[in-house]
Amino acid sequence: MSTLVKTHFAGPSYLNGFFGKDLFHEFNTPAFAGTVPAVNVVENKEGFRIEVAAPGLQKSDFKLNLEKNQLTISAEKEQKEEENNEKYTRKEFKYASFQRTFTLPNTVDGDKIEANYADGILSIALPKREEAKEKPARLIEIA
Repeated sequence: MSTLVKTHFAGPSYLNGFFGKDLFHEFNTPAFAGTVPAVNVVENKEGFRIEVAAPGLQKSDFKLNLEKNQLTISAEKEQKEEENNEKYTRKEFKYASFQRTFTLPNTVDGDKIEANYADGILSIALPKREEAKEKPARLIEIA
C-alpha cells in the first residue's frame, strides 16, 4: 500500500487530494517497482474522467477498487518466454505492475463510476452527484 501525500496544486482546495500524489514520492515507493503510467484528469459539468495510458495490457489485467473515497487503479501483467535449444532450455519471466490511488472529492457519486479500456487507454468516468452539479441561474420571485 502506498502512502497518500498532499499535492501542491494551484486550484481549488477540494481538488488537491483528487489530482494525485507527490510524484517523487510515488516513484520511490517499493509498490511501484515498474513504470507508472501517465494519467490525465479531466473535469466537466457532469463529472470527472481519469485517463490512464497503459498500452500492451488487456482489460482483464486491471483492477479498480473503491473504498470510502479512495479509488485504487492497479494492473499486473506476467509474460513468459521460452527458448528451447539442443542442450538447454531458457525461460524468461517478465512481470510488470503498477498501482495508483486517488482521493475522490465528496462530489463524486461512487455508485455510478464506470470504466472502459480501448486503444491502450483506461478511461474511468466519475460522475458528480446530482446535488453537486452546477445549476443554471434562476430568477426568484418575491412574494
